[in-house]
Amino acid sequence: MQQNQPIRLQSADVYRGFVMLLMMAEVLQFHSVSEALPKSGFWQFLAFNQDHVEWVGCSLHDLIQPSFSFLVGVVLPYSILNRKAKGEIFSTMVGHAAWRSLILIFLGVFLRSQGAKMTNFTFEDTLSQIGLGYTFLFILGFQSFRIQLLAFILLILGYWLAFALYPLPPTDFNYEAVKVAKDWGHLDSGFAAHWNKNSNLAWAFDTWFLNLFPRENPFIANSGGYATLSFIPTLATMILGLFAGKILISEKPANQKLRTFLLYGIVGLLLGLLLNYSGICPNVKRIWTPTWVIFSGGWCFLLMALFYYVIDLKQKQKWGYWLMIIGMNSIAAYVFAHTIDGYISKALHTHLGENYDTILGVQYRTPIHGGLILLFEWLILNWMYKKKIFIRI
Repeated sequence: MQQNQPIRLQSADVYRGFVMLLMMAEVLQFHSVSEALPKSGFWQFLAFNQDHVEWVGCSLHDLIQPSFSFLVGVVLPYSILNRKAKGEIFSTMVGHAAWRSLILIFLGVFLRSQGAKMTNFTFEDTLSQIGLGYTFLFILGFQSFRIQLLAFILLILGYWLAFALYPLPPTDFNYEAVKVAKDWGHLDSGFAAHWNKNSNLAWAFDTWFLNLFPRENPFIANSGGYATLSFIPTLATMILGLFAGKILISEKPANQKLRTFLLYGIVGLLLGLLLNYSGICPNVKRIWTPTWVIFSGGWCFLLMALFYYVIDLKQKQKWGYWLMIIGMNSIAAYVFAHTIDGYISKALHTHLGENYDTILGVQYRTPIHGGLILLFEWLILNWMYKKKIFIRI
């Protein structure tokens, strides 16, 4: 296919902007308001959906990383078409993909090392997880749907089997020694215990792998249960996005594409719930279980359907402008949220006073202060968009 202008899917930019905004909005700290107003169901709802669930389950915040990963797969067919139109050969494109993978991996390490005394070699950051699987995804982008589907099935079945075959911890296993509180209350028994926090295959791998790197202290466990090996099922999530991208660039009617997304979304949610409640595999985002791949993938297809319908079918681009400018500079937005938000926070208190954010009451100070931080970050991204400054890897 030949084209004079690069192909770009606006709904993907708006969807990406939406999930990046959810991540950046952590500065609003709704949990602080919820704690100050314990009888308010409204603030409890917002607080729940602005944080990750403890282990099994899902909140809106839990959908940020799978959505971001899914969208990497969605836009890949467009990227390949644009590169082919420029005359790039396969080896050049794969070389660029490998370079991009390395940058993403080490950018994630860099961001996780903020404030540390030395480099914090950890690879559970969203960017690192995507980087670890991106080159494989890129190569799969040139394969047939049958091969892509086979790769997806092998990834989730293989990952499930590896966890299922890994020995269960002994009955006297000291969970407190691996950063699991004694009264945590989310440990499973029986077959589901193969996916318990910091006693599973991925945790065992990290106690070997992460200690190969120089560290201030030996790695014992990740307090949140996150693991390096999650990049494997994350790759499966990106393949789901690749399926969506292939559908979008096809010549199928737009309404048929929309119906397909809705069907895949509903099937993903139902199958994920079935796998979780049947005891075959728990639905855990923190270690990205195969059930989580399917369940969160269902949500990703439904969200993709929503944004595709509003932005591309109904042509409501003006409605999504404020999200689009975030989505088109997602790497910049991601870095902002991990770096300059602290600087902006300090500057606001310096120039507006330490208590300026109590104007509506002490209980509402975090959303007021955080809202201003978000506004300044959005204004920077808006300026970058108007100046056509985009951070690309």
